[in-house]
Amino acid sequence: MNNPIVPYLTFHGNCREAMNFYKKCIGGKITFQTIEQSPLANKLPKEMKNCILHAALVNDKLSILASDMVEEKGLHKSTKVSLLINCSSEREIKKLYEKLSEGGEKTHPLQTSFWGALFGDLTDKFGVQWLLHLPQITTKK
Repeated sequence: MNNPIVPYLTFHGNCREAMNFYKKCIGGKITFQTIEQSPLANKLPKEMKNCILHAALVNDKLSILASDMVEEKGLHKSTKVSLLINCSSEREIKKLYEKLSEGGEKTHPLQTSFWGALFGDLTDKFGVQWLLHLPQITTKK
């Protein structure tokens, strides 16, 4: 998939757990590269050997990249970024909403928006905000 912008998430030691959770929720193929598998292995502390240097989750709709590589000053507050998935069916959006919100917070339940789409948002158990969108719901007459 050739996306012009791909989200790159940073975690603090739980990248593998988060990416496996996302794979369970949205499917796709996942790859991991640890510090131990990289040229950085001899340059970083031994306790970091199992940290994820780079992870990729790719399916036919999206790509998500991630890492455990946190700056020395740690994770800090910055501009909030949300991940939006344009869904293709009501079944898909409901399934994603339930799976991604597992252990997290359902901040805005799925409902028909003023612009005619089925829309909802949630914050997952890793603190990532997801926006789920099903464009133009058609009602049966």
